[in-house]
Amino acid sequence: MAAEKTLDNLFLDTLKDIYYAEKQILKTLPKMARAAQSEEGKASFLQHRDETQGQIERIEQVFELLGKPARGKTCEAIQGIIAEGEEIMDEYKGSVALDAGLISSAQAVEHYEIARYGTLIEWAGQLGMDEAVELLQQNLAEEEATDQKLTELARASANQKAAKSA
Repeated sequence: MAAEKTLDNLFLDTLKDIYYAEKQILKTLPKMARAAQSEEGKASFLQHRDETQGQIERIEQVFELLGKPARGKTCEAIQGIIAEGEEIMDEYKGSVALDAGLISSAQAVEHYEIARYGTLIEWAGQLGMDEAVELLQQNLAEEEATDQKLTELARASANQKAAKSA
């Protein structure tokens, strides 16, 4: 009989999921920065790329705390979200709506990450992993701040620019 799956197993699987997701996001952010038309958009994506590198390092520290190798597990959800973003880059290239679309794609990524980190923090707390909680809370705080910056960027310029052409 197979061993019973526990919250420890679920935590590790979900950690592998977000690790994979962050690495995919790290590869995608420079493409989004190149595609963005506004300087603010380009700067935002590049800043988040740097933050993402730090988030990956913190996830690796959590793997270390668990005594497990830092390995990702293919995440279909993030692959789908990234594919949607790439579709927007292709279909709206050169259009006034491109930056609004890029921001919306980036926010879909942020919301996925926020959900994952929130869950991991709760589970780490249940499992008594205080150091992991602290590391994951840092990642969550950065994701929430990035989401807020993207909202402000969309409101301040990208959405208005896209709407004017309608």
